[in-house]
Amino acid sequence: MLNISNLSKTYLPEKKEALKNIHLQIQKGEFTALLGQNGAGKTTLINILAGNVLKTAGMVTIGGYNLDTHALETKRIIGIVPQETGYDSTFPVYETLKKQSGYFGMRHNGATIDELLEALYLTEKRNSNIRELSGGMKKRFLIAKALVHRPKILVLDEPTAGVDIEMRHTLYDFLLRLHQEGTTIILTTHYIEEAEKLCDRVVIIDSGRIIADEPKTQLMENFSREVTVEFQFDFELELADMAFLNMYHPQIEEKTRLQLRVPKKDLPKVVHMIAQKNMAFVDLGIEKPKLEDIYLSLIHR
Repeated sequence: MLNISNLSKTYLPEKKEALKNIHLQIQKGEFTALLGQNGAGKTTLINILAGNVLKTAGMVTIGGYNLDTHALETKRIIGIVPQETGYDSTFPVYETLKKQSGYFGMRHNGATIDELLEALYLTEKRNSNIRELSGGMKKRFLIAKALVHRPKILVLDEPTAGVDIEMRHTLYDFLLRLHQEGTTIILTTHYIEEAEKLCDRVVIIDSGRIIADEPKTQLMENFSREVTVEFQFDFELELADMAFLNMYHPQIEEKTRLQLRVPKKDLPKVVHMIAQKNMAFVDLGIEKPKLEDIYLSLIHR
């Protein structure tokens, strides 16, 4: 569906390398998270896909069409939701979406527009000018605008930034429904829990290079060989008494909770070691690493 090879972008005259020899293939129906710090290259990549930034080198094909030679065909296949909500227009919401449909030769697209407005809770704003919308409403309007021509690929750059928690979860449900209907989705976000909740593949970009690209379940399994174990006791603990567990980096929380970082294969061994010290615990909790922990580990590495 999307094929990127040897993609590079250097901004002149500073000669700043925003993207460095990127290789990426997105298959039909995937829900991919594109993660990275500010300045990592995510927005540059999205702007190249949108045709707003010219690449320095490499090849991009969208739905089998070369971006350089078939720009119009690629625009029909992909919908882009930009990070910024500064879309400035005095036209009403419905009229703007109708005009957007016309750009793609879709003259009778009212049913699709109505469905999008309802799904994105914008029906009551259909006759409001874009300038009158709040920041969160503008974000939802931009999603509708990107989808009005029914693209096969949807790319969202920070779609929930500045959106309240209730509407954020509404957007989650909307995106999951789109995905179930077969839309290929690429999502960039600084809310790592979004990627963990929504996406089935994780791509991490750092300093213009892809440093990780794996199915989410596989990535998390690879980093779940060590877990955080918490033992709850009904008496106060002293760190000096935990020397026999030093290889598991013991920490005491609120005087009665002992936290350890333990390889999963060592769990029975640790429980046995504690039992040998006649330290009867009253509760036990095990927490696997979250995607946010894995992301930070890879970035720092």
